[in-house]
Amino acid sequence: MKTHWQILVVDDEEVMCESLAAWLREDGYAVDTAASGREAVDKARQKDYAIYFVDLKMPGGMDGIETMMQVRRLHSEASIIIITAYATVDTAIAAMKEGAQEYIVKPCNPEEISLLVSRILKVKNLQRENTILRKKLSRQYCFQDIISKNARMREALALALEVASLPSTVLIQGESGTGKEMVARAIHNSGIRAAKPFIAVSCAALAETLLESELFGHERGAFTGADQRKIGKFEMANCGTIFLDEIGDISPKLQVDLLRVLQDRAFYRVGGAEEVRVDVRVIAATHVNLQEAVADGKFRDDLFYRLNVIEIRIPPLRDRRDDIPLLASHFIERLSHELGKDIGGISEGSLRILLDYNWPGNVRELENAVERAMVTCRGKTLGEEDFSFLAHNGAQKNWAVPAGVSLQQMEKLAITATLQRTQGNIKESASILGIDRSTLYEKIKRYEIAR
Repeated sequence: MKTHWQILVVDDEEVMCESLAAWLREDGYAVDTAASGREAVDKARQKDYAIYFVDLKMPGGMDGIETMMQVRRLHSEASIIIITAYATVDTAIAAMKEGAQEYIVKPCNPEEISLLVSRILKVKNLQRENTILRKKLSRQYCFQDIISKNARMREALALALEVASLPSTVLIQGESGTGKEMVARAIHNSGIRAAKPFIAVSCAALAETLLESELFGHERGAFTGADQRKIGKFEMANCGTIFLDEIGDISPKLQVDLLRVLQDRAFYRVGGAEEVRVDVRVIAATHVNLQEAVADGKFRDDLFYRLNVIEIRIPPLRDRRDDIPLLASHFIERLSHELGKDIGGISEGSLRILLDYNWPGNVRELENAVERAMVTCRGKTLGEEDFSFLAHNGAQKNWAVPAGVSLQQMEKLAITATLQRTQGNIKESASILGIDRSTLYEKIKRYEIAR
């Protein structure tokens, strides 16, 4: 998959530099050139090249060895090939000692270069696939795996990292598909319990009786079909972390049971008389606005306060559109290996489609959309036609002011929509609307807007 890897040719001889670059481009690689070591280091700061062809003797105070050392400080995994017209044993030893992968002599044999690059990239592809597969099998995520440059998302991740080593209960709030479980795993893997179990439970996936048994286990004979003792998820997570996804969907009875576990770190198996004590960190997540659920009497306020020790809000993808190009590129790179397709990028028109779409399913929907586009793509770049299905699913249309709506009604609509989007967070809503909190409180009261 050549298009995924960038190559930089560094040589002060223009003819040599361009001829080598041209040969590599004919082989299908993306190639840049630099006329000096300093220019090469500058380009390395801006882009992560997989392979560097570096001339040993270059003017300007930075030779090939120094260039290589500077590049390796920036990109330790880069493969660097030293090229020289003055081959000696000493220079070869010096180059290899400082980390050069290969040492070749001018004039370069194009066939030899092609074989060399092919061999290096084959190893890199295998290493990357190995990393992806290992991560997929172990489901080990850390904060470096969560891709975002959005300010609000970075704030949420900074808070998550800050509390990772604390024993405090964490409540992650955000819409479905925003990556709540990934953040929970990152918290676990960055804390002192990283070597212990991380057990995830979807509270929305099971009926009340099944979920009770799933969480707390059951004794033999506790109910029909219980022919042996079963250890529950809380016991499995002992000394580690239990992740309770969609906690807002649990029944009133389970809310009481869970409250006791959070208070006492103890429970009874279904049908059991022996108290089971555990040392478990609890991370809960929900797409439901628990404050509203408490106000409506659907969720216990005492349980909410036990869960909401540290609250982390994950913004929806439509509120962090600056992450869409980064995420799309990441999914293309990963899926190209999984699907075995040589797709190296996305067109400007396609990116505009992705940026205009509202993403009700958030990051999960974006990943699925990229995969669908890659499956049907016939070229090496994802084009607008590959994302045509999104247009049928409701890409954003140009918005127009409804007829007969007053300015005050428009303001009320804007405030109501923003509060819904932020799940009632006044500080966040005020920031989005560009007003201070006291003004927002005043307008909420004036328009009688329910939070």
